[in-house]
Amino acid sequence: MQITVLCPNCEHPVNAWLARWLAQHQAAHNIELCRDRQELPGGDILFLISCSQIIDAATRSRYQHTLVLHASDLPQGRGWSPHVWALLEGARTITVSLLEAEDEVDTGAIWAKRSFQVPPHALHDEIHQLLFDTELALMDEALFLIQANTQPVPQSENITPTYYRKRSPTDSEVDPTRPLCDLFNVIRVMDPERYPAYFRLHGHTYIIKLRKVSYEDQY
Repeated sequence: MQITVLCPNCEHPVNAWLARWLAQHQAAHNIELCRDRQELPGGDILFLISCSQIIDAATRSRYQHTLVLHASDLPQGRGWSPHVWALLEGARTITVSLLEAEDEVDTGAIWAKRSFQVPPHALHDEIHQLLFDTELALMDEALFLIQANTQPVPQSENITPTYYRKRSPTDSEVDPTRPLCDLFNVIRVMDPERYPAYFRLHGHTYIIKLRKVSYEDQY
């Protein structure tokens, strides 16, 4: 099959997983990784991975299927950074939905869903590994389902959709007067490179980088 993967951000941590997926499937399929919608060549499948660009109907029509990976149990959790919002709300399980792209964001028919558990001690990199492993498994499942002529299922009309807003840098700010045990869940999900947790104190701003160590580690 002619497969395109669109991931506009070359700095996104998912790229390491995408490189692995492309290497695993390149022998069986013609796969191209693109960074901008203007580069899309057309084909059988277009995967939109961590993609903030709008892919209009005319562009989607150049593919048999345009598929999105969204880290929520749709129709709940439409919108931006759903797994981050869910973990901040106290979720221990994250569901990733594989859906068909439509003009209205996150409303397309569902091809498959997979869930994973997030331990309360897991930090951002460990969460990324769980999330991206699940996304790659869904990409594999998409190839199988399409080759088997399976049809996606429309999202349930019996469940009221919920929506998450786009996160801003201020969402990563923590209150230094609160106990660390209260702040831990916020700090642990923040990517220390792209949107680090931070606090303001004594007229200065400080970022927080959190990592696990063992008693044997030197630090």
